[in-house]
Amino acid sequence: MSIQIGDRIPEVTLKRIREGVETVDTHALFDDKKVLLFAVPGAFTPTCSERHLPGFVQHYEDFKARGIEVLCMSVNDPFVMKAWGESQHVPQGLEMLADGNGDFSRALGLEMDASGYGMGTRSKRFALYAEDGVVKQLHVEAPGEFRVSSAEYVLEQLG
Repeated sequence: MSIQIGDRIPEVTLKRIREGVETVDTHALFDDKKVLLFAVPGAFTPTCSERHLPGFVQHYEDFKARGIEVLCMSVNDPFVMKAWGESQHVPQGLEMLADGNGDFSRALGLEMDASGYGMGTRSKRFALYAEDGVVKQLHVEAPGEFRVSSAEYVLEQLG
């Protein structure tokens, strides 16, 4: 079963890309903060690189002005996430997270089987808004779609 509105974010460690790669616990990322986490099936994939991440890059300041931290996650290794962030000109402060083994995606119940595309287990495309580690909004895309997890849609839902 996937995470629901009102649930606490499960405790898992991820790799955060900054100057280097560091291990970070989800409680450190979510507790005592307003956080928008969006997840993509894969770095450098067409929709993720052409629309999903660029939308959050474009609207990063809109989220920041509301006191919301923005996290981008994919089931990729941290070196791929670092290269992808650099290629997409991700602003400092928009955190790139590697869920290399899919542990967090699985803990959220938002993993998917992309082995038909040669990608193994990945994260579904979604956007999750949490306050103090509790899910307040959850927008999970139907397979092959990109609508409810876009930066523009999430900003509308935040009001």
